[in-house]
Amino acid sequence: MREDPATPADLTPLRVGSLFSGYGGLDLAVEHVFHARTVWFSEISVVQRVFARHWPDAPNLGDITAVDWSAVSPVDILCGGFPCQDVSTVGKMAGLAPGTRSGLWSYMAEAIDQLRPEFVVIENVRGLLSATAVRAAPTAATPEGAPDATPDPATLRDLEPGMWGVGDESGRPLRALGAVLGDLADLGYDAAWLGLPASAVGAPHPRFRVFVLARAAVPDAVGVGFVSRWGKPRSGAGEAGNDRALPSGHRPRIERALYLESACGRIGDAVVPGRAHLRAWGRYAAAIARWEHVTGMTAPAPALHRAGQGLRPSPGFVEWLMGLPPGWVTAPVLGLTANQQLTALGNGVLPLHAVSALNALAAAFPGPPSR
Repeated sequence: MREDPATPADLTPLRVGSLFSGYGGLDLAVEHVFHARTVWFSEISVVQRVFARHWPDAPNLGDITAVDWSAVSPVDILCGGFPCQDVSTVGKMAGLAPGTRSGLWSYMAEAIDQLRPEFVVIENVRGLLSATAVRAAPTAATPEGAPDATPDPATLRDLEPGMWGVGDESGRPLRALGAVLGDLADLGYDAAWLGLPASAVGAPHPRFRVFVLARAAVPDAVGVGFVSRWGKPRSGAGEAGNDRALPSGHRPRIERALYLESACGRIGDAVVPGRAHLRAWGRYAAAIARWEHVTGMTAPAPALHRAGQGLRPSPGFVEWLMGLPPGWVTAPVLGLTANQQLTALGNGVLPLHAVSALNALAAAFPGPPSR
């Protein structure tokens, strides 16, 4: 994004590139925390309609496996949640390995290497902590006579002990998160991570997610020629199961993410449900009242009745559960079916959840961005 010559550099929002974008939940959080603006995205599913509507000036790069990164505008922050099918505990746990959908992480790693953003933000499911990763060593880096890959297939019993295993025992398979952190280290990035349930920010559901924030150890370094270890991904071995000191205080926040500011201030407030909540929601009254208070949005009906189908989950209610403004995914103008809406919402990121995680992780990287 070209800066306006009349705009001081420290007033120009940091530039965000978005991969595996979905409906933009992670982007909302990144824009809010970093006072940034998403300038392009990469998405191939029908949910790209949602992203395009809310980021009309951001072009879609399309299929990440076909992007020529040398022709892509540079960014300060690269964010994304690569496919979780093969690391999700509700899938087949094929792991982060060559030929899996979750192996699309290799394309994100290549984008990091080529674009060299100062910051990288990653989100994924709890399975990153327990799924295996077969992390083959590049041939040129493998000593003569040594195995060129960790055991494949790997089992949970074979895993390195401890969720922080990143390669100390070369003959044992890593946890998926360890492989991701190892790749980031190979690329010249320092990283911090945490696991956080959505209930920690007041949401009425657990939705545990792993968040990673990485920063280039040497800003503006040239690419290191990352060698992919994951092979060419295919359609996937697993089934989809669901799927702060950093920014300059002088940079204005992007308007679409402003609603998160007041919501952050209400996390942790004591909330007592009234009689109306108790009558309408019964044992769920306290959870519903708390999330209504945090988001400032009234809960819609949780289910819809369809002729011949009985009660079905309401996409509008799931949208509310994710802390999204009404119509973010469910607006009729988007032309998504109810099933498409529910799929998009089920695979998405809860923005307030990501904001809290990124604010906590920012403590590991004191100081403002280099730009």
